[in-house]
Amino acid sequence: MRPDILNPLFAEISVLKGIGPALARPLERLGLARAVDIAFHLPVSWVDRHLTDELDMADAGRVIGIELTPVDYKASGGARTPFRVQATDRYGNYVSLVYFGKNSGWPRKLLPLNEAKFVSGKLESYGETLQIVHPDVLPPEEAGSVPSRESVYGLSDGLTNNRMRDLVAQVLARAPDLPEWIEPSLLAQKGWPRWREALTRIHADPSDAQARERLAYDEILAGQLALMLVRQSSRRRRGVPIAGDGRLRAMLKLPFAPTGAQRRAFGEIEGDMAQATPMLRLLQGDVGSGKTLVALMALLNAVEAGMQGAMLAPTEILARQHYETLRKMASGLPVEIAILTGRDKGKVREATLMGLADGSIDILVGTHAIFQEKVQYKALGLAVIDEQHRFGVAQRMMLANKATQAPHLLVMTATPIPRTLTLTYYGEMEVSKLDEMPPGRQPIQTVVMAATRLDEVVDALARHVGGGGQAYWVCPLVEESETSDQAAAEARAESLRLRFGEAVGLVHGRMKGPDKDAAMEAFAANRTQILVATTVIEVGVDVPNSSLIIIEGAERFGLAQLHQLRGRVGRGDKPSVCLLIRGGALGETSRARLALMRETNDGFLIAEEDLRLRGAGEVLGTRQSGEAALKLATPEHMAALIDPARDDARLLIERDGGLDSARGQAARVCLYLFEKDAAVGLLRGG
Repeated sequence: MRPDILNPLFAEISVLKGIGPALARPLERLGLARAVDIAFHLPVSWVDRHLTDELDMADAGRVIGIELTPVDYKASGGARTPFRVQATDRYGNYVSLVYFGKNSGWPRKLLPLNEAKFVSGKLESYGETLQIVHPDVLPPEEAGSVPSRESVYGLSDGLTNNRMRDLVAQVLARAPDLPEWIEPSLLAQKGWPRWREALTRIHADPSDAQARERLAYDEILAGQLALMLVRQSSRRRRGVPIAGDGRLRAMLKLPFAPTGAQRRAFGEIEGDMAQATPMLRLLQGDVGSGKTLVALMALLNAVEAGMQGAMLAPTEILARQHYETLRKMASGLPVEIAILTGRDKGKVREATLMGLADGSIDILVGTHAIFQEKVQYKALGLAVIDEQHRFGVAQRMMLANKATQAPHLLVMTATPIPRTLTLTYYGEMEVSKLDEMPPGRQPIQTVVMAATRLDEVVDALARHVGGGGQAYWVCPLVEESETSDQAAAEARAESLRLRFGEAVGLVHGRMKGPDKDAAMEAFAANRTQILVATTVIEVGVDVPNSSLIIIEGAERFGLAQLHQLRGRVGRGDKPSVCLLIRGGALGETSRARLALMRETNDGFLIAEEDLRLRGAGEVLGTRQSGEAALKLATPEHMAALIDPARDDARLLIERDGGLDSARGQAARVCLYLFEKDAAVGLLRGG
C-alpha cells in the first residue's frame, strides 16, 4: 500500500467537483486519471495581465484588467454577426466587448447597462477602435483576487484554462504538507521551499525557477534512491562466480584483432563475472564499435565454465539478426546456439525448451519470450540484453530473479547515452564504453538535399544499384495520411517499383513476422537491391553490401535516431553515403540537427546535443518500460542536480540511518509519490 498520507493525491479525478463524462474525456486524453496527475500537470507558460484604469491603444495585443461600465448594446444583424457591448472606462474611452453566438441574453445578463464590472481579456485594435473578445467578467469588489500573472496549461479539446485552474486549486487543497526528505544543509543552501509550497508556487507562477528546481530535484532524488535500492538489493543476491578457461575464445576466427576498447571492456566484464555478486554492467558503444563480439566473448566465458547464456533483443528482426551473427562468429566451435521468439510454436518450441532444460543448448537468443515462466534453464549464468533503453529497472530485476542463483547481467546499447542520463536511468550499474572503431570500418559521408531534388536522388540511386550496390530508403510513416505530408513507405515503394521493378523490397512494423523476415532475408541475400523501410531497421540490421541510405523527411527524426539509421551503412569495404532529404520550411532545431549530422559521426557528441535539443523523454522514449519517464525535470535540471541528488541519496542510504530514519521515512513517501515502481516493490518486499 502507498503511505496513507498520499491517499488524497492518489484518488481518482472523479472525487473532484465538476468532473462529469464530458470533462473526463479531455482529461483522459492528457493522461490525467488521478489527482496527483493534475498536481504534476505543470503550466507550460503564463500570461502577464496589465492592470490599469485607462484604455490605451498602446496596450493592444496585451491581456489587461480594467473596470468598465457598459453603456450600449449592438445587437447582431444575423447568425454570424457578433453581439457587441459598448463600454467605457472612468475617463470616457470606449471599448467593444465582443461575443460570438446566437444567444445575446447571456452577455446582457453578464453586463447590465450602467453597472460597473471588472473586465479582463486580450485588448485588440479593430480599425480605429478597441475591442476585447469574450472577456472574463467579475464584480468590481473581486478585482483584487485577479492575479497579474496567470498560468497557461497544456489542454485538450473540451478543456479550458479556467477549468484546469479550478481543478488544480482543488488538488492543491487536497495535497498534504509532506515531511521533508531533502538533506537539510542542501535545502538551506539552495533556499528551496517545502514540497507543498513549491507545488503551489509553480502553479501560481510558472516562472518561479526556485519552486520548479525544487520539484525537479525531488524527482531526480527519487530516481537515484530507487536505483541505489535496486543496486543494494542486487548486491545482496548470491550469484555463481564464473571463470572460463579461454578454450572456446581461443578458437574464434576473427577477421581482425579486437580493439583496445573491446579488450578493456571484456576485461571489466570478466572480472565482474568472476565474483559471487551478480554482475550489473552497461556496455555502451557507438554504431559499429563491436559490442556483439564483446557479448559473444562474455557468453563463451559462461559456456566454458559449464553455464548457459541468454541474449535478449527488443524485436524479432533484431533477435534473428543476432542469432545469425553469433552463429557466423562462433562457426566451428562446439557450442549449441538456438533462437526462441513469440512466433515459435509446436515441436520447434518444445525442442528448444527441452534443450534449455537439459543443458544441451549453450546460448539462447530471442525476444522477451526467452524469460517467460515456462522457459527453464539448467544453469543460466549470463543474461545479455541488447538495446537496453527499451527495458526498465523492473525488467532488469525480473531477469535477475529468473535463475535459482541470480545470473550475471550485461546490458548493451548502440545509442550513446549522455552522462546525466546514464546516472538517471542506469545508476545502479557499472559502465563500460567502447570508444574505438574496429579497423576497416568505412567513414560515412552525410549529404543534405532538399525534397525538390527528388528526381536527382532517384537517378543517383539508379547509378548506385547499376554499379552493384544496395541501398536503404527510409520513410517516417508506413502509409499516406490525409493529415500529414510525411513520406510514407508503402507509397514510396510503389513509386520506386515503377522504375526498378522487383529490385525494391519493403519492410515496416505493421507487417507480420514472417513477411518482415522474408523482406530482410531477400535484401541480405541481394535478391532485392533497394529496401524501403520505416525505422524498424534502426538497430541491428547488417548488410555489408549496402553503402547508401536515403532518409526522406529527415527533419522529422531526432538526432540519435538519424545517427542509428546512418549506422546501417559503412559496414562493408566500400565508401558509404547517408543522404538526408529535407522538407522546405525548417525550424531552428531541425536545421541544427541536420547541420550536426553533416559535421560529425561521433555518436557520443550527437547524444549530448540530442539531449540538449530534445530532452530526456524523447531521447530514451516517452516511457521507460516498468518506470515512469521523467515528468518534471529538464535536461538542464539533470545536468545541474544529478550529482547533488546522488550524494544526497548515498548519504541517506549509507550514513543517515537508511530508510528507517525520520528522513528515510519521508524519502519512502517521495518514492511512492514519483512512482518508482522497482523501489516501491522492494519496500513492499516484492
